[in-house]
Amino acid sequence: MILAVVALIAGLALLVWSADRFVDGAAATARYAGMPPLLIGMLIVGFGTSAPEMVVSAMAASDGNPALALGNAYGSNITNIALILGLVALLSPIAVHSQVLKKELPILMLVTVFAGWQMFDHQLSSLDAWCLLGVFFVLMAWSVYQGMKSPQDALATEMNEELTQSSMTLKQAIIWLLVGLVLLIVASRMLVYGAVFIAQSLGVSDLVIGLTVVAIGTSLPELASSLIAIKKGEHDIALGNVIGSNLFNTLAVVGIAAAIEPMAVDAVVLTRDWTLMAVLTAALFVMGYGYKKQGRINRLEGAVLLAVFIGYTGYLISTVVA
Repeated sequence: MILAVVALIAGLALLVWSADRFVDGAAATARYAGMPPLLIGMLIVGFGTSAPEMVVSAMAASDGNPALALGNAYGSNITNIALILGLVALLSPIAVHSQVLKKELPILMLVTVFAGWQMFDHQLSSLDAWCLLGVFFVLMAWSVYQGMKSPQDALATEMNEELTQSSMTLKQAIIWLLVGLVLLIVASRMLVYGAVFIAQSLGVSDLVIGLTVVAIGTSLPELASSLIAIKKGEHDIALGNVIGSNLFNTLAVVGIAAAIEPMAVDAVVLTRDWTLMAVLTAALFVMGYGYKKQGRINRLEGAVLLAVFIGYTGYLISTVVA
C-alpha cells in the first residue's frame, strides 16, 4: 500500500511538471513552424493541457480499467468548470472577448449532449468510440478554419503576447516537447498503478477514484495555466483552456479509451456524473455567451461553481466512507 501511495503522489507531481514542459515545448515548436497564434491557443495549449487525461485514460483502458478512464474524463470536465473556472472567477471575474470562444461554447454543449445520448444503452462500443473520434477530427478541422479566418481574434492577441515572452530556442522547444511526452507516459503509468491498487485495496470503485483523485490530478495543468493567464489579465486564454480541454476529454479521451476497451457504463454515470457535467456546461454557456452583452463569469457565479464542486466531491467521498 505504501508503494502505491508513493506512486500515486509521485505520479501526480511528475504528471503536472511534465505536462507543463510538454505544452511549452509544443507551443514554441508550433510558433517556429509558423502556426498562427490563435491555432496554438486553441489546439496546442487548449488540447495539450488534456494530454495527461488522454495518456492516463489510455493506460487505464489498456489495463482493463475502463471505468477509471471514463471517470477521469468526466471528472476532469467537472473539475475544469466547477473548480478551475470557479476559483479563477472568484479571484478575478472572467470577461469573454473572443468570438471564436463564443462559437465553441454551443459546440461544447452539443458535444456533451451527444456523449450522453451514446450512453443511454449503458454501453460505449467500438462504433461509439469511432463516432466520438470522428466528431473530434471534424472539430479540429473547423478550428483550423476558424484560426485562419479570424487572425485578429482577442484570443489570438493574448496568445501572441504570451508567445513573444518565451525565449525558448527551436532546439530547446523540441527537447522539452519530447522529454515532456516521455515523462507524461511514465507519470501516467505510476498514477494508474497507484490509483488502481489503492482502489482495489480499499474496495473503492475505479469510477470514483477516476472522478476524484485522478481527475483532479490530471486537471492541475489546466488550473496552473488558467491561474497564470488570469494573473496576466488573459481571460480568453483561461476560458479557452477549459473549453478546449473539455472538448478533448469528451471526444478524444473517452473515444480513445473506448476504442482500446469497449466498456459497460454504470447507470450512475448517466444520472449523476454526466448530468452534472451537462448542467455545468449549460451554465458555462449561459455565463460565457452573454446574450446581447459581453460574456462574463463574476465572483458570485465563481463562488457558486466552487460550492458545486465541493458539494459533489464531498458526496462522492461520503459514498465511499458509507
